[in-house]
Amino acid sequence: MSYFQQKLNTQLTSAFDLLSRLYDLTGLVYLHDQNMPVIAFLPKEFLVFQHARLQQFQQTQINQYQTTSITTSLSEFSKFHHTSSSGNTSGFQGGYIGFFSYDYSADQFVNIDMHSQPSFFLGQYSSFLKYENEAWYFYSDENQAKSIYQYLINLINTSKQLPLLSLNKLCQPRWTKQQYRSAFDQVQEYIKAGDCYQINLTQEFVAQTQGSLLSRAQDLWDLTHAPYEGYLKINDFELLSCSPELFIEFQTNRKIKTRPIKGTMPRFADPEQDKISKDKLSHSKKDQAENVMIVDLLRNDLSVYAETGSVNTTKLFEIESFNQVHHMVSEITATLKPEINPMQMLLSALPGGSITGAPKIRAMQIIEELEGAPRGAYCGSLGYFNFDGTGCWNILIRSIQQYQNQLSMWAGGGITIASDAEAEYQECFDKISAMLDLLNTWQSSEQ
Repeated sequence: MSYFQQKLNTQLTSAFDLLSRLYDLTGLVYLHDQNMPVIAFLPKEFLVFQHARLQQFQQTQINQYQTTSITTSLSEFSKFHHTSSSGNTSGFQGGYIGFFSYDYSADQFVNIDMHSQPSFFLGQYSSFLKYENEAWYFYSDENQAKSIYQYLINLINTSKQLPLLSLNKLCQPRWTKQQYRSAFDQVQEYIKAGDCYQINLTQEFVAQTQGSLLSRAQDLWDLTHAPYEGYLKINDFELLSCSPELFIEFQTNRKIKTRPIKGTMPRFADPEQDKISKDKLSHSKKDQAENVMIVDLLRNDLSVYAETGSVNTTKLFEIESFNQVHHMVSEITATLKPEINPMQMLLSALPGGSITGAPKIRAMQIIEELEGAPRGAYCGSLGYFNFDGTGCWNILIRSIQQYQNQLSMWAGGGITIASDAEAEYQECFDKISAMLDLLNTWQSSEQ
């Protein structure tokens, strides 16, 4: 089926402004996707997993849905086939968009206490907006494409004021410094006992809030300039990604690529001090050792579904600089076997090795024991598959989740035998201090 294409008749150009007007649409999602922005909405059908229950919904009318009996698995729900091009040569072209939480992903392998918020969402999207040639274009291959477009234009042309997010109290770590140190020491004991080589130990920052997380999205995106930023809304759950990390990119001809981040140093306003920080990371034997452990883990994860001999480490210990931190990044590529369903491969590789540790299953068991609360969406993945199996999925770090007025943000890092507790504790704040400081400027003055 060919796509109906229409240049959007609006003066609004920012994704944030459009998202604000489309806030009440079911399945609203935004992916920056490495500067190929897409806004999708009104999936034909979608799956949601929450409270240990999988539900399937089908669209009956525009923005109206009803539950249907579950007749399919995730891999069966995601049917991949060669399809007519929407006119785009890259990025999202119609397919499946959603997120998988760390909780859901880890629970495939170890017993995990799940957050009460949605644990995964996956929708089949045939109507979306895409930013191309300095304008937004509407695409849809649905029979009622013109009606959907008009419905959209009516919403966009109607001014809407989102309830502004405010914090009842400052967003603060759930752990004290001593509690972090205690968990760190326990990780060291597990490493000495031979249980693991590395554990990604993280801590939660929480606040009670009022208003919409989306209302502050632009401020956070302007602060971070993250290549894998995004947004997803499911009823009273909102997920805001400011992630710099790619998990897996599914390319044409069954090629796949992953770029794990392991190793962090802070940025500085002074150029000389900033260069010293970058060079220190570049030459850090501890961070290189930490990085190569995760490279080996991911090579193993990919090799399960890759053609023999196709798994290659194409980049090792590259330094990438973001607004607040320098990161050490490596890159692994492979070619999927012809019979492999890309969704099957994604699910088996989740959660990403860079945010668990090694060996992976034992690392997840230790994380579950020590962290004391479900991670929820944090360290899961947000992304998409096109109908042809190409797509892109991030790692949900530097991300904020809000559910029923409870806001949560996490930060942490990989602990090895060479780690220093004070430095690792500080790294948590290096990663999110700018986001945390900005969040805390939104504390309500009515307290």
